[in-house]
Amino acid sequence: MTGAVTLIVATLVLGAGTFAFRLAGPVLRSKVELSPRVEKLMAVSAVVLLAALVATSALLEGHEFAGFARPAGVAVGGILAWRKAPFVIVVLAAAGTAAGLRLLGVP
Repeated sequence: MTGAVTLIVATLVLGAGTFAFRLAGPVLRSKVELSPRVEKLMAVSAVVLLAALVATSALLEGHEFAGFARPAGVAVGGILAWRKAPFVIVVLAAAGTAAGLRLLGVP
């Protein structure tokens, strides 16, 4: 019973925190003035963070190298997304590339 109560309390606290963060953005936006340089750096940092997440997920499985099939699939998906292919095509091509390479014995 204690575990269920802890889970409910944790969920409520996380929900309230999420709401507070979402509310703080519009409220503070009118009170805090950022320079154009800082705004540009924040936009670039978001892209860098996303790229690092993609690279880590594509190249590693746990603490080991994931093999060559997964990065190849991510590369195919990235190229198709960059060329503005439909999302379904991007996902299917990336998965198909990785699966095809693994079927051929590429780790």
